[in-house]
Amino acid sequence: MRFLADAGISPETVELLTQLGHEATHVRTLGLQRAPDVVLVDRARADGSVVITFDLDFGDILALGVLNKPSVIIFRLSDERADAVNQRLTVVLEERLTELQLGALILVEDARYRVRKLPIGRS
Repeated sequence: MRFLADAGISPETVELLTQLGHEATHVRTLGLQRAPDVVLVDRARADGSVVITFDLDFGDILALGVLNKPSVIIFRLSDERADAVNQRLTVVLEERLTELQLGALILVEDARYRVRKLPIGRS
């Protein structure tokens, strides 16, 4: 699976994804660290990546209900250090890889995560 890590995501998380056998790229590597969120959504859709971010605006973009891709994982953790993010991300990938492949918004919190299938608001 391919991942696009937003600016707030640690390079350590990109490294973890690579170690798990995924293809992962950080927006800094692409020179897109200051790009608007919609540009990152378009980039992720074009190359089939899942966006990983701390930015709730990605959820707002997907909430318009017209996009079925890209999948987005949004972290809302009390501890945003790479170790905490990586631990929660590993659980999500073990349990929800199929949903991410099909199109999903996953909001990851300290003790749980919520999955919304894309497009949001459509059956």
